[in-house]
Amino acid sequence: MDAKILIESFAEFARSKNVDRPTMIRILEDVFRAMIRKKFETDENFDVTINADKGDLEIFRIREIVDDNSEDIWDFDKISFTEARKIEPDFEIGEEVYEKIELEAFGRRAVQMARQTLIQRIKDLEKDILYNKYEEQVGEIISAEVYQILGREILLIDGDGNELILPKAEQISKDRFRKGDSVKAIVHRVDMINGNPKIILSRTSPVFLERLFENEVPEVYDGLITIVKIVREPGERAKVAVESYDDRIDPVGACVGMKGSRIHAVVRELQNENIDVINYTENLDLYVTRALSPAKVSSINVDQERKRISVFLKPDQVSLAIGKGGFNIKLASRLVGYEIDVFRELNEYDDEDVDLNEFVDEIEAWIIDELKKTGLDTAKSVLALTKEDLTRRTELEEETVDEIFRILRQEFEQ
Repeated sequence: MDAKILIESFAEFARSKNVDRPTMIRILEDVFRAMIRKKFETDENFDVTINADKGDLEIFRIREIVDDNSEDIWDFDKISFTEARKIEPDFEIGEEVYEKIELEAFGRRAVQMARQTLIQRIKDLEKDILYNKYEEQVGEIISAEVYQILGREILLIDGDGNELILPKAEQISKDRFRKGDSVKAIVHRVDMINGNPKIILSRTSPVFLERLFENEVPEVYDGLITIVKIVREPGERAKVAVESYDDRIDPVGACVGMKGSRIHAVVRELQNENIDVINYTENLDLYVTRALSPAKVSSINVDQERKRISVFLKPDQVSLAIGKGGFNIKLASRLVGYEIDVFRELNEYDDEDVDLNEFVDEIEAWIIDELKKTGLDTAKSVLALTKEDLTRRTELEEETVDEIFRILRQEFEQ
């Protein structure tokens, strides 16, 4: 393979990968200089000229002519007078010899190695370009097409044919995709594994929900409304705290839109995830009250030292505060940054009810604490639930729940 064919084939391959001309020339020169160093131990006194468009390559070895008896005759950049005269009969001592080195002088094997090295360098460059491209897009929404569905992940391709990964853990539980579907997600992170970029997408990240709001709510995109914090149970429920420094703007109303037009687009993308948008405030009591919406809070007791908040509600509001699957109270706690304990307000009709602490001799203390965390602080509040509801709320074993019911029922039977 001569220089022209080698360079032209490389240039064509590089152009197909959208490599710019200066980078292409730099790679060619690096590879040829590596060949020179392997054969001559140094490339310091070599001049390499490449014209990638025409496939031209010129390599010149530059040496100074010295006397045959000179002490410098063995230096890499020196040549004896006798050797120089073999190249050109009229050379004189002190002149420089520009000796052209043909590619064939390096041997066929070295040329083949150079060709493989050139292709590998472009592939490595392509990986670096891909890594840098998506590293700059971390946290941004992109759309990609599903081309393979595996057990633990979905493989997608972008517009340039690059492979992207949506792991099972980053999918909403209700997501169902088929080959060819267009999927929206954020670039979650970019890993370099064994020299190969691995682009991980996410649909469960709070950032994904934030970007969807930016797309649907111009005031958020323009910075007139600030999203202070987002907490999510992907596919189930989310709480979004927003504020605006412009008194003329209602941040909650703007995010929801006329008749819910704006938020409905977000909800549909998130597989009908229930989204609560609330006004942020530095007044902790008011913030907690808003975070527990739609439940109506009667009173609040804050323990700053233990970072816990006791919330008291009317009996009919307790289940609303806890929410289906306990999601409402879990998200409210994460939103305000405090552990929230829910308690029922007792009224004159609750005299026959019994506080759970009265059963400490029969029910282990940790089980009572587990029940109280979900707002169940009296015997009747527990017995008002079904076995399935209590198991789901507390994650207690079914045998334990059966025993709790037995003990509490026995109290009222007596």
